[in-house]
Amino acid sequence: MTTPAALTLDPAQPRPWRTVLLPYALLAPAMAVTLVVVFLPMVEAVATSLTDLILWKPNASRFVGFGNYWKLLQDPVFWTALGHTAVWIGLTVPLQMGLGLVAALLLDRDFPWRGLARALIIIPWALPSVVIALMWRWIYDPTTGVLNDLLIHLSLIRSAVPWLADPDKALYAVIATLTWQGFPFFAVMILAGLQGIPRSQYEAASIDGASAWRQFRHITLPGIAPVLATAGLLRVIWVANSMDVIFVMTGGGPGTATTTLPLYAFVKARQNLDFGYGTAIAVTFTILLGSVVALYIARTMREVEP
Repeated sequence: MTTPAALTLDPAQPRPWRTVLLPYALLAPAMAVTLVVVFLPMVEAVATSLTDLILWKPNASRFVGFGNYWKLLQDPVFWTALGHTAVWIGLTVPLQMGLGLVAALLLDRDFPWRGLARALIIIPWALPSVVIALMWRWIYDPTTGVLNDLLIHLSLIRSAVPWLADPDKALYAVIATLTWQGFPFFAVMILAGLQGIPRSQYEAASIDGASAWRQFRHITLPGIAPVLATAGLLRVIWVANSMDVIFVMTGGGPGTATTTLPLYAFVKARQNLDFGYGTAIAVTFTILLGSVVALYIARTMREVEP
């Protein structure tokens, strides 16, 4: 009878070439699809950004090198959109995370109809972005919107506020919309992390006399820290590239009050048909976002390491 020890490969013996090549053969189709779908368009985008390519002037297309990037640095709208993008990410992601954390802590408690509440909270995340943008544009409407009507009845404002027409308020109104749409993602992720924390830790802390705040600080937060790091990274990438809600609600206006870099690149490439300059904006934004993500990952890994 063959023993398990006889089936074990001797580490000193060379592995059969089929065994060595099998993992690479299994990964080859996925790598090929990734190269064709992701990396090839990236190379083409970089090449396009080095040309003066305007679709309504195809015969005038020419190689300009870094001319589009030099033009970009002198474009005041680019710097305005960059600032809006920083505010867009810097407010939306923390607000979504904070609201999602509160929702997850509430849904982790025992109360009647908890299962129904957990199902209903996912609705904002499940709705299409266009539907959410149209719904909130109606909510913000100064004449028929429910928000102004509610605030007037509560005597918080005296007259209707044009939320999406005021350059000082439009960006923050859209941020509130995306916060409402995205917080269920954090709520579900954090709730899953809370389920993985042993209840015995809370029981031991209660016996030792630890308050609810100390339990949250020393048990809950460390327990969900990996979830927060991963979910935060994903939301930074998704929010940074999100432009559909802005496009439907304001189109980047009034003026450029809600224009972000992805939306500016889209407007230049798809509406103005200036593919060379629009692609240069997209490539620059990709480099900036990649740098932020790399710093985020490096910092998170340093905090996680013992």
